[in-house]
Amino acid sequence: MRIEIPEAKKLVHETRVPIRWGDMDAMGHVNNANYFRYMETARIEWFDAMGFAPDPAGQGPVIVNAFCNFIRQLEYPGEVLIKVYASDPARTTFETWLTMARADQPGVVSAAGGATVIWVDFPRQKAVPLPDWVRALVAA
Repeated sequence: MRIEIPEAKKLVHETRVPIRWGDMDAMGHVNNANYFRYMETARIEWFDAMGFAPDPAGQGPVIVNAFCNFIRQLEYPGEVLIKVYASDPARTTFETWLTMARADQPGVVSAAGGATVIWVDFPRQKAVPLPDWVRALVAA
């Protein structure tokens, strides 16, 4: 299966995550739940690098949905090359999309997923407009 990244998506971050022995299940491949951990790790790295670190007394990003399409198995040992894309800034949200491939086979996508991110005022527990600097970072 070939995964195409729509042109409207912007590559914003790339990282490698080690596949741990404990990530595998009884079938000998990485358990599906761990793909969400890999995506979370990459997204949090990107958030930290861009200054998105949530402040309970301020504003920041919250994931409101997440999905993953499993294309081929990942197995220990190895590293996962994760590419994070962003797009579609709206009033309070933007989209993220991620691809996961073995680092030793970077062109062979094993899984692809994403999440909708909403910008929240944490004390008020309410969505607020994306700051201009966030909008600029995620706009294609």
